[in-house]
Amino acid sequence: MAQKKIIVVFGATGSQGGGVVRAILNDSNSEFAVRAVTRDPNSDKAKELAKMGAEVVKGEIDDLQSLKRILSGAYGAYFVTFFWDHFSPEKEKSEAKNMAEAAKEAGLKHVIWSTLEDTRKYIPLDDNRMPTLQGKYKVPHFDAKGESNQYFIDAGVPVTFLLTTFYWENMLYFGMGPKKGADGKLAITFPMGDKKLSGIAAEDIGKCAYGIFKRGNELIGKTIGIAGEQLDCNEMAKALTKTLGKEVTYNEITPEQYRNLGFPGADDLGNMFQFYRDFEDVFDRTRDVKFAKELDPELKSFEMWLAENAERMPVD
Repeated sequence: MAQKKIIVVFGATGSQGGGVVRAILNDSNSEFAVRAVTRDPNSDKAKELAKMGAEVVKGEIDDLQSLKRILSGAYGAYFVTFFWDHFSPEKEKSEAKNMAEAAKEAGLKHVIWSTLEDTRKYIPLDDNRMPTLQGKYKVPHFDAKGESNQYFIDAGVPVTFLLTTFYWENMLYFGMGPKKGADGKLAITFPMGDKKLSGIAAEDIGKCAYGIFKRGNELIGKTIGIAGEQLDCNEMAKALTKTLGKEVTYNEITPEQYRNLGFPGADDLGNMFQFYRDFEDVFDRTRDVKFAKELDPELKSFEMWLAENAERMPVD
């Protein structure tokens, strides 16, 4: 039997990376094997991946030599960074630069870089409709990833740029699910006006990435934007009402109010939602639900995702 081609998956115990690992390993006919990179191979999640058949290795993405060692002998890699670990765009750019350099040296045949828009191309730093953060960013966790695309281009790495979007899991883990207001009623709170939000189940990001690896050369050099569904917040509230069996409404606030909610990263997320809202056409046009479904035939709509996750939703 031909030896399987190794895909190195970074952030393998996280939402995106874990989804990529499972998508590959759940396909018994896959031409790929998985080398799963994690900071802690002894964690429960890492052990679970090993049990599924992944080669689990310890690695640090800010250590260039460690990256080069991990990528040795591989066919491809899924690269993702986790801004919310450190809130530093500079650190994120440094990690991406290391990834691009190590990928080039390892001679990888196909890289997927999980990225986002550099919002400064749409709303320059001197545009006061949105505050500038950390001195030189509008949406730091977007801008650093978007700026880092150039590292992969400059290195001449065979790359597909994967534009991800809002995870519906944010309603489970990021405090964005329905909450009781002073009136005792449940509401979701976003500064989105009546604009549509491109959302996706985190697991589907991994399945779409696997679909990209299967297509190979056809998608190298391309930018692929994915979403499971595009809904406005009233439509999301209606879906939540239907699934939870309790009325959920949409509490609309301004981006400024969101930025002042006081939790770590609120200013960044307030700007992010303002970008989603003010540049809805740009953002949603680049997230193609139909093509995502071609890459991942099991792609979930918001209601399908809710049906599986409603019980896990912390409803205050």
